[in-house]
Amino acid sequence: MSLDQPTQFVKHQTITRDAFLGGRLTLSQPKSGFRAGLDSVLLAAAVRERTENLLDLGAGVGTAGLCALTMGRAARAQLVERDTATLALARDNVAGNGLSGRAEVLPLDILAKGAERRAAGLVDNAFDGVIANPPFFGAGQGTQAPDAARADARHMDIAQLETWVKCAASAASAGGTAIFIYPAEGLIALLAAFDRRFGNLTILPLVPRPGAPATRILVRGIKGSRAPLTLLPARALHGAEGNGFAAEFDAILRGVSVLDW
Repeated sequence: MSLDQPTQFVKHQTITRDAFLGGRLTLSQPKSGFRAGLDSVLLAAAVRERTENLLDLGAGVGTAGLCALTMGRAARAQLVERDTATLALARDNVAGNGLSGRAEVLPLDILAKGAERRAAGLVDNAFDGVIANPPFFGAGQGTQAPDAARADARHMDIAQLETWVKCAASAASAGGTAIFIYPAEGLIALLAAFDRRFGNLTILPLVPRPGAPATRILVRGIKGSRAPLTLLPARALHGAEGNGFAAEFDAILRGVSVLDW
């Protein structure tokens, strides 16, 4: 739901105020830039119950991390983002939703070297939960967005996905959980990166309608585990007809349920 406020500009873009979780959370984001939505809410809903310290990598305006706090899935969250204008929106969203005591915004490029990340304040082995919705088009794939921040949020060389997972593994504590949401066509690359650093991998395919091929995947891994991989049955976001969400996902989007997986 969009709650447009008077015209403001971030990199000359109009900002909207958008309601999430049935209005329990209201976030500012660019009207025409990269806009968070279903994937961010699903990522938040996938966070394990009683997570103490959550890290949201490439947090954008903070949607996934702040949703996880609002849902009660995590006690505290650190939101990592490199784009200056987006960082400003994330800070406003933290303060505007009364979450300043529970959320911190950290300016950081995930692709930086480990020593640089640590110097910027990202602590190793400190998070029992790490979540990420990485850019999903490889170099040369898709249509390059004209806005630089939107392009950064959508396009990434597939080789850089390895660095995102490596960063998640460095930040996760022993026994900590990493959860990524990603397009289904990137499953091989994502599993290869996870398999070198996490065990007890769980894959949840998401399909638009019953019987359709998966378009998204959620992948969860546990640092230090040696348990085998589990491939869960696919779940449909919508019914066979119409545009409404299936009951499970409608409840998640309204903020009255979480993802049971």
